[in-house]
Order: sequence, then C-alpha cells, then structure tokens
Amino acid sequence: MSRREHIINFSDLSFEFGPNKPILDEVNFSVREGMKVTLMGQNGAGKSTIFGLIMDELKPEAGRINRAQGLTIATARQVIPRDELELTVREFFAKRFSGVIYDIDRRIDQVLEVVNLHADKEKRITDFSGGQQARLLLASALIQDPDLLLLDEPTNNLDVAGIAHLTEFLKAYHKTCMVISHDAEFLNAFSDGVLYLDVFTRKIEQYVGNYFDVVEQISARVEKENRENARLGKKIQDNKDKSNFFANKGGKMRFLAKKLREEAAEMEENKVDVRKEDKAIRPFRIEAQDDLGGDLIRISSFSIIENHEVVTKKANVVLKKNQHLVLEGPNGIGKSTLLESIAHGTAEGVTIAPDILVCYYRQDFSTLNFEDTVRDALFSVMKDKVEQKMRSVAAGFLITNDMMNLKVGDLSEGQKGLVAFAQLALQKPGLLILDEPTNHINFRHIPVIASALDAYEGAMILVSHVPEFVAQIRIDETLDLAA
Repeated sequence: MSRREHIINFSDLSFEFGPNKPILDEVNFSVREGMKVTLMGQNGAGKSTIFGLIMDELKPEAGRINRAQGLTIATARQVIPRDELELTVREFFAKRFSGVIYDIDRRIDQVLEVVNLHADKEKRITDFSGGQQARLLLASALIQDPDLLLLDEPTNNLDVAGIAHLTEFLKAYHKTCMVISHDAEFLNAFSDGVLYLDVFTRKIEQYVGNYFDVVEQISARVEKENRENARLGKKIQDNKDKSNFFANKGGKMRFLAKKLREEAAEMEENKVDVRKEDKAIRPFRIEAQDDLGGDLIRISSFSIIENHEVVTKKANVVLKKNQHLVLEGPNGIGKSTLLESIAHGTAEGVTIAPDILVCYYRQDFSTLNFEDTVRDALFSVMKDKVEQKMRSVAAGFLITNDMMNLKVGDLSEGQKGLVAFAQLALQKPGLLILDEPTNHINFRHIPVIASALDAYEGAMILVSHVPEFVAQIRIDETLDLAA
C-alpha cells in the first residue's frame, strides 16, 4: 500500500439498531494510511458501532465500506468479553488467531513488553486488575500486527505510568490508528485528525489538526450556530408579531400578513439544530444518609499484591461524616479488590458502622443487572418508587424516555456509567465507594460529577487515575497502598 492511500472509506453509509434506533445517516468519511485519528461524539452516539462496522461485525442498512485490498484490522475493546475472563493468558492471545501459532509464547512475550506488563501465561484473565486487563486488551490487538489498529477507550483503568507508556507507543507507531477516548491530553499527544459523530444529525464531520485545535474549531462553530439561531429567532418573532397585527386589518394587509408568516416558517426551517453533544449532564446532588454520626468506617489493615504475593499492611484511617479518602497505588496492587471487599463487608481489618447504606460504583458496571431495563434499574434502588422523580433525575443524566425500555446491557459503556450515577442520585448513601468513576464518561460531564462528589456529605472512598478530576474534589485523607 502506498503511504497516502485511503485504507477505509465510508460511502453514504446508514446503520440502525432496529427502526427506532438510527445511528448513522448517509455517513461519508475516509482514513488514509499512517493517520492517527480520534473518533469523538456523545456517549451513545455510536462510536463503538463505527468500529463494529469497520471490523465487519455489523452490516450497514445502506451505502458501503471500502477497505484497501488485504487490509488487516485489530481492535482493543473497552472491556474484555465476559466469556473470555476464565481463559488463561496464553488461551486469550491464541484466540486472536484462526489457526495454531507455534511461536505464540515468544509473540506474547514481545507484546507484553510493549505494554509494560509481566504476566504468567497460565494465569486467568479474571485474576488481573482492571488496569492490567486494559494492557492485555491492547496487547491482544498488537500481537496481530494489523494495518489498522482500533482502540476503544484504551486509557480506562490505566495508571499515570501506563498512560504515559501508551502515549509514547502511539507517537512512535508507524501504522494507522483510530482511537475513541475522553482523555483530552492523551489524544492531543498524537492525533492528527478528528472524526466527529453528531448524535443529532447522525453524520460524521471530518477535521484535520491536533485534538485541541479541532475542539476549538467545533466550539467556534457551535457558537456561530447559536448566534445565527438567536438572530433568526428574533426575526421570526418580529414577523409573527407583524403578521398578527396585519391579519386583523383586512384587504391587502391580510396578503402581507400571509407573506410574513411564510417568511417566518422558512426561517424556522433554516435554524440549525444545536448539536446535542454539547450538552453536559445537569448539576446533581448525592444526598447523604440521615443521622450520620461517629466513626462510619475504620481501616486498621489492608491486603495488597506485592511481587505476586499477598501482603498485609497496617493502617490507621477513620472516616466520619463529610470525610473523603482517596486510595492511591499502581495498577495491579489491589485497589479494586480492596474496594470490592469493603463494599461487600468482607475486608479484614475494615469495620463499617452498623446500618450504614453503602453505595458502590464499580468500574466494570457489574453492580448493574444487564438484563434489567433502564427503568427497572433506576426503580430498583428507590425506596419510594415515584415515576415522576425517577424520570426527572434520569433526564438530568441525559437518559431519555426512548432509553427507558432498553436493556442496560444494550447501552454504550458511557450510558451505563450515567445510569450508575443516576442510581447514586436516587439513593442516600452513608458510605460512597467509587472505582474509576470517570472511565467511559464524556469529558463534558466530568466537572459536574466532580462537583457532586466534592459536595457529598457522607463518607467517601475514591480511586481515580485522573489527577485533574481528583483535584476538583475535596480530599481529606490519602492512603497510598504502595507506601
């Protein structure tokens, strides 16, 4: 393939998940060999769907996808499929190939070195931390040495060192890469183009330039559209007022009134629909449980993984009402395992006061029942099942009426995250436990979420690898598991 050949081309492509869920409408775009492209768009707009179409896992309703002859494609998805979690590392990588690969161990060693992970090939995938699984996902794509690499939220669960390592890898990567991510700094380090999927028009806009330049271009365009809409709105109202006045005058004035109404209708049609992507979730509160007092949680010891061994360490952490704790430590040390054991009341060395409602936001959303409808998922956490209150809270998280009867498992990862936050807003926890709550979440929503957590008046334990997010939240104590 020549350096500048188009290796992927979408031509008038339309796609829908059933008649009531159109995703793409006559989309056109192309990607040249060697480009590093960011795919942007609102949670649920269909970014992962585009990857599915490129991989030929989904079929378009109309239009076509042209792929360069002999093009090889591999993807690192957002999460490891549940049916692969029980595989060993060797089995997981072998599954990436259709036949037997005789030097599979050598290849695995090479790609694990690239993603900076040391892993026993007999270890099951489920026994790795979220950050380690993120590295395994990336390695599973790289081992195929594809012409086109598709990365879906590759920085989720990665610690700062992991993100830095991935960034340097992508800067040096000489093949074509398409990335979905909400990490602006990460994207700006290597992007030379953006494909922007507008959830309202269901079309792709193609931009050239680094990520920050493109975001500026999009913001300027939205501002211009808003100004034009305001100008048209003023003129439409003016025409309507005049037409109402002239309509009562009779004779030629009625003809003029009709002409003004027609002009107003034409201007209504010319108004631009401001893209829904630019909506952030509404500010929200997570109310604390009533009558909280005394020590809500005490951590006197905890277990971590150090040199592949379980090590118990002493601690002296006590959280009362309105106290926030952040847990720190590299990928694989056992942060998520500790959070889960605390949430389930099985952590040795940890005591939670009786009658405390513990609410737990898991990074893999396994606290949600994927078979529930969104409506059932929200109702399931409410003491008083008031439809109006549930729908009002849901609307603040951009959960529309159309989504209410969808199964949770059919939502995008970002939408699942918003359902999980809506559940928190419908409860009154005494202890709030959050494991990487910014994973999958659109960057526009993150300051709103940070503000809600900052204002939360119960006890809170937070794990996050996004320092900019943590900096927006009041933190009273830090427990570094590696110290």
